[in-house]
Amino acid sequence: QVQLVESGGGLVQAGGSLRLSCEASGRTLNVYSMGWFRQGPGKEREFVACINWNGASTSYADSVKGRFTISRDNAKNTVYLQMNSLKPEDTAVYYCAKSRLYGNTLYRETGEYDYWGQGTQVTVSS
Repeated sequence: QVQLVESGGGLVQAGGSLRLSCEASGRTLNVYSMGWFRQGPGKEREFVACINWNGASTSYADSVKGRFTISRDNAKNTVYLQMNSLKPEDTAVYYCAKSRLYGNTLYRETGEYDYWGQGTQVTVSS
């Protein structure tokens, strides 16, 4: 069993920054790809970013590319999402997730992940 706990969300003005953390317990994550997703009000959950098992490869949604950075510290069993130049449209609940399969593959679909955190709210005011 894996438990994922996100933190670092909050209220920020447009143009500001936040750093989200996702700490895992119950199993080491250092062989799995990890992803960040978000769900805005009245919207479906959407892909934000993902990172492979050792951090050498990443992928981003076009809407956040150049503003967000995903990283991981396997020694701490933690994944991060640095969010800069935030926009009101980034307002959402942000979730981290663990991939079903281990390896180098980067996954952008929710169905490729089997464990999810409870989410952390990010609100960007204009």
